Amino acid sequence: MRILIVEDQAAQAEYTQKALREGGHAVDLASDGKEGLYLATTEQYDAIVLDRMLPKVDGLTLLRTLRASGIATPVLLLSALAESDDRVEGLRAGSDDYLTKPFHTAELLARLEAITRRASPQQTAQVQVLRVADLELDRLSRRVRRGGTPLDLQPREYQLLEYLMRHAGQVVTRTMLLEGVWDYHFDPGTNVIDVHISKLRGKVDTAGLPPLLHTVRGAGYRLGEAA
Repeated sequence: MRILIVEDQAAQAEYTQKALREGGHAVDLASDGKEGLYLATTEQYDAIVLDRMLPKVDGLTLLRTLRASGIATPVLLLSALAESDDRVEGLRAGSDDYLTKPFHTAELLARLEAITRRASPQQTAQVQVLRVADLELDRLSRRVRRGGTPLDLQPREYQLLEYLMRHAGQVVTRTMLLEGVWDYHFDPGTNVIDVHISKLRGKVDTAGLPPLLHTVRGAGYRLGEAA
């Protein structure tokens, strides 16, 4: 899944980001409510982890703005406020769940999985399963199949394939992959992308099957059936 964390406490944000990435998810960070609102309304996420107390725009205001705009992305609200009235206020503002600090990573992951499963049927299908030709990726179970045959992918290969499937049919540049999969905002000057693309292609485009992962010379890569 692609998840947005909106958290102004750097240590907490980095800890949560690390935990989610270790769980195989792609993660973006916003350090205040204004930045979080911008990302939540201009990018597509499977879930948002939202701190309640934020500078510039507080968490509840951000949440109400999203819901008023018709954005139904599942939101897990985080807060040190543990009273019943605080939880009720957060849920009424539009959050899908409420988790008090401090929390255990396992519970955070479980609650994120739960709120994505509870999405509307149409949204659940969009969030959970990606398909390109006979290639299928289930985000919740993290299972990948081609023609019904399971593919054994390493965590980074899975993230790379998920990103490519989210942009199926489009040319994806090296910069897009560095930012979207590796969270690099600079070119490390290595062939890390080429190596992972090669390994992924070897698993997705097995002998006898039409190739789906194409190199677009001088531009990047495209996932899809041959043009």
